[in-house]
Amino acid sequence: MKTPRTAQTDTPTPVKIRSKSVAPALFLNRELAWLEFNRRVLQLALDDRTPLLERVRFLSIFTSNLDEFVMKRVGGLKRQVAAGIEKLSPDGRTPAEQLAAIRERLQPMLEKQAACFSGEIMPALGTAGVHLLTWSELDEAQRKQADQYFRHDVFPVLTPLAVDPGHPFPFISNLSKSLGVALRHPGSDDKLFARVKVPDIIPQWFGLDDPSDANCRRFIGLVDLIRQNIGDLFPGMIVEAVMPFRVTRNADVERDEEDAEDLLEMIEQELRQRRFEKAVRLEHAPDPDPWMLEFLVNELGLADADVYPMPAQLEYCNLNEIAELPLPQLKYDPWTPIVPPALADGEVDIFSAIRNGDIFLHHPYESFTSSVQRFIADAADDPDVLAIKMTVYRTGDDSPFIKTLIRAAESGKQVVCLVELKARFDEQRNVHLAQALEKAGVHVVYGFVGYKTPTKTALVVRRESDGLRTYTHIGTGNYHPGTANLYTDVGLLTCDPDYTHDVTELFNYLTGRSTSTAYRKLLVAPVNMEDRFHEMIERETEHARGGRPARIIAKLNSLEHRDICRALYRASQAGVEIDLIVRGFCCLRPGQPGLSDHIRVSSILGRYLEHSRVFYFLNGASDPVDGEFYIGSADWMYRNMRARVEAITPIEQPAHRQHLWQALQIMLTDQRQAWDMQPDGTYIQRTPTPDSDAATDLGTHKALMQLTTDRRIAARAAAALSNE
Repeated sequence: MKTPRTAQTDTPTPVKIRSKSVAPALFLNRELAWLEFNRRVLQLALDDRTPLLERVRFLSIFTSNLDEFVMKRVGGLKRQVAAGIEKLSPDGRTPAEQLAAIRERLQPMLEKQAACFSGEIMPALGTAGVHLLTWSELDEAQRKQADQYFRHDVFPVLTPLAVDPGHPFPFISNLSKSLGVALRHPGSDDKLFARVKVPDIIPQWFGLDDPSDANCRRFIGLVDLIRQNIGDLFPGMIVEAVMPFRVTRNADVERDEEDAEDLLEMIEQELRQRRFEKAVRLEHAPDPDPWMLEFLVNELGLADADVYPMPAQLEYCNLNEIAELPLPQLKYDPWTPIVPPALADGEVDIFSAIRNGDIFLHHPYESFTSSVQRFIADAADDPDVLAIKMTVYRTGDDSPFIKTLIRAAESGKQVVCLVELKARFDEQRNVHLAQALEKAGVHVVYGFVGYKTPTKTALVVRRESDGLRTYTHIGTGNYHPGTANLYTDVGLLTCDPDYTHDVTELFNYLTGRSTSTAYRKLLVAPVNMEDRFHEMIERETEHARGGRPARIIAKLNSLEHRDICRALYRASQAGVEIDLIVRGFCCLRPGQPGLSDHIRVSSILGRYLEHSRVFYFLNGASDPVDGEFYIGSADWMYRNMRARVEAITPIEQPAHRQHLWQALQIMLTDQRQAWDMQPDGTYIQRTPTPDSDAATDLGTHKALMQLTTDRRIAARAAAALSNE
């Protein structure tokens, strides 16, 4: 089913697609495209159809996303400017011009975020009985309670740091909140600066008890509480002004892996170095003290363009504490992931279930714990399992997978774990996990020099009556039980020899530097994936030119690979209908006459983070379900094809292809959560139309919940009939 597009009255003149690095007519700026993605995240907070506490959470997510963007992308651009690099982006901008454009786009978003928080969410929270109060709004009893909390629980933790000839300007850690304090001695006009760090180990919102009203929750922010009691930290001094501020530091650290003898040691050194990288942003609360602001800008080595006034909250990540309040009526309806029908009988041996047929998994609609986590746990406890191999890119601090692998190694099994030390902002966690695994006797591999390894694969070798058999899981999501309930991902459990042969070869590639390219099923980067995708796009192009059915659908996190974009443009010019479902940034321009008339780009955001990657090629088939389906870990970006080890697997069983086709159609016809990208890179949110049906109005996530529930009911009915 195609989504509607504007009819063309005249046949457009085809645009010539030349191979050059700078082509503004063909490509959008990556940084500005990312900001458009985060604008859509912010809209989820602005949308009054979103449950109230979820709106609060999306304010936090918008800030968290932006923090990472500033650390990585803005930090990288500023490093280029400092080095005198003038290389143009694909849309023709210098690094300095990109920084200016980022600021121009960003400041209105921050103002909109503040207006939403102050003008909509705060009043709505108050109506719901949740009051985020300022000091001036507290009555005497509440102030007394807050003062007592400050003295007993906050004051002992605070450390005022003065700046004078005997005290140098203090190091201000990345993303930490601080209070700048302008002081002077009595009888002196000379101003002195002091900094007080707001500790993040203390709750950022203090709950005020009110025995007279159990239905009301009242809070005061930690920053406000410290500010009102700041004089206690500087007895005998006169406090002239107090200014909350926050510093962001560059995280785009250069690394030279070629000269690194020990990758673990290099990453540990990089983490130490990152703490002291240059500041790239200063945020401050409203009505800043001019003297302090100038002092901070000079001491941090910043320019005026690096300073961002925050109209309401200094930062919004601390609002997660409010979003977590036990008020289910203000949140999304609860969803309990359903155990996949093939594994519904918990007494059935999981390996027998896989031998009975491949098991397709769709999280979080289907249970990650009862499928993937169980697969590894049962393998660890099964005396017939000889070996377990697994890749870990991101996982939780208390990951059950790490404990399971340690248990398996301690029981004498051959256990191999590739731990990606270079997973951005998870390096410290992964260093600790790697050390714990090695200590327990797990064979730990750190991946390739110059490559990251985000492929999501696990392998189990088992001794059975007819010899050794290998089982594998290939997926799109990390082995992370926490995000498995928040991210949408798909995966496959199989013991098909063609698949397990390829995953075995992949692990040999990862651990033994095998140069084999003899993959039967998998598309593996950087070995054969890029070429295979180009071949499949070209094949659809030839089908269209020959008058045969041709269609491409790709569901991605991001799209930047300019060579693939050019191939898609050529396919569109040949008449191939192309739908791209891209959650994050997309550098391709859809709907341009003569270039991309047949390309549509949409984005789906909502309750879950759309993380699965799905690729579909009709390949001349008359029935769309007979086309080719692929799932895996890679986006269409240069880094995924050339600088990472990734795996994409075909999905071949008809029932599984039908599942994917239904899911894709739900996304393409979604009238609740979907946004349509315009040729200029902006997005228009879809809204229900008079002739839309109930399913499209539900939105992708609710529709897939309903579909999963219906499948469970159908599976139970079929099982009941077979048992009669």
